[in-house]
Amino acid sequence: MTDCLFCKIVAGNIPADTVYEDEQILVFKDINPRAAVHLLVIPKTHLTSLDDLTDKHQMLIGHIMVQLPHLARAQGLLDGFRTIINTGSGGGQEVGHIHIHLLGGQGLSSFN
Repeated sequence: MTDCLFCKIVAGNIPADTVYEDEQILVFKDINPRAAVHLLVIPKTHLTSLDDLTDKHQMLIGHIMVQLPHLARAQGLLDGFRTIINTGSGGGQEVGHIHIHLLGGQGLSSFN
């Protein structure tokens, strides 16, 4: 996907403040953080949104879910954290590459 912002980050064409990487995912700091800790967790494989997931993606999504608590603890989020997945323009998705926001720490507002 040549015009996908996150695919360009995965390819190394656009710099990012990377905090974790393995064969399947890349994790970097959001450039417009909404909390003291605001990471973006993306698969290295291009998937536009949750709507694109099929049964063949279960291992990838499971891998991401298992990594989230480890990533949170590594960022010092010992009392909890929030995850958000926006899907489609109506769901607030701004970049057409599935990503999970991991947020926590000071500045995290509630959903009241």
